[in-house]
Amino acid sequence: MEKVEPVLTVSGLRKSYGSREVIAGLDFALARGECFGLLGPNGAGKTTTLRCCLGLARADAGDITLVGEEVPHRARQARMKVGVVPQFDNLDPDFSVAENLLVFGRYFGISDALTRSRIPALLEFAGLSGKENARLPTLSGGMKRRLTLARALVNDPELLLLDEPTTGLDPQARHMVWERLKRLLSEGKTILLTTHSMDEAERLCHRLMILDMGRIIAQGPPRELIAAHIEPQVIEVYGEDAPAWASARAGDFARRVEVSGETAFCYVANDEAPPLLAHLAQRRELRTLQRPANLEDVFLKLTGRELRD
Repeated sequence: MEKVEPVLTVSGLRKSYGSREVIAGLDFALARGECFGLLGPNGAGKTTTLRCCLGLARADAGDITLVGEEVPHRARQARMKVGVVPQFDNLDPDFSVAENLLVFGRYFGISDALTRSRIPALLEFAGLSGKENARLPTLSGGMKRRLTLARALVNDPELLLLDEPTTGLDPQARHMVWERLKRLLSEGKTILLTTHSMDEAERLCHRLMILDMGRIIAQGPPRELIAAHIEPQVIEVYGEDAPAWASARAGDFARRVEVSGETAFCYVANDEAPPLLAHLAQRRELRTLQRPANLEDVFLKLTGRELRD
């Protein structure tokens, strides 16, 4: 059986800006047809990693092979087979919707006739059918974001690099983008995704890598990461008295407790939840929410609850 080479391979990647090491020795690979998530707080090195993979920033050390091409030596050739949705939209406001796609196709050496033939399907994919002649200033922020996603598909790429693709979208648009990305995966596309939405990562990604200060602190499938790092049930306790209650009594019931503001997060095994809930039912001043552990719990446990700028 013929061996299928990874779409992206990164080995020993390092990058510093002055005395600050932004990427501290990353190793990972993307299998063809998977969605791979890159998670981390602000400043963890996610966007710098993407820029190095594309050859837009030169790494200090390490090896990168992108769609069969060595980066940075053949970065331009590699980028011809990649679609990118940047963190911030960079559409041309002077062009119509169709013109933005047409001009972008020329960057890849695609004939205008071929790009025009692809435009209807691209706009349908982005939920923008009938908007071919619309000017950019008339589009909502969500429409522009979806157009940026359609533009990334103009060259029919082997790999999509998505840097926080649903930032600023309302719930309806976000769910539509998720459905479209799942469609791409079912068609065999490969996706590298950075996101601050843990729900998005849990829904879309086959595997995840969590970065902090440029280092890998966890990686694996979402459900496996949750099972490995977090108790199965979380009981959130709200109210002005929650911190004091957590300090005095939560340890009698929960294996682990975290307090943030007026909320106490109690992490418990399945058989430990009923006694805690029975106790809390007697505390009328406290409100509770019971839920299964999720990827956000993992993220906050591993990277902390402190605000990052």
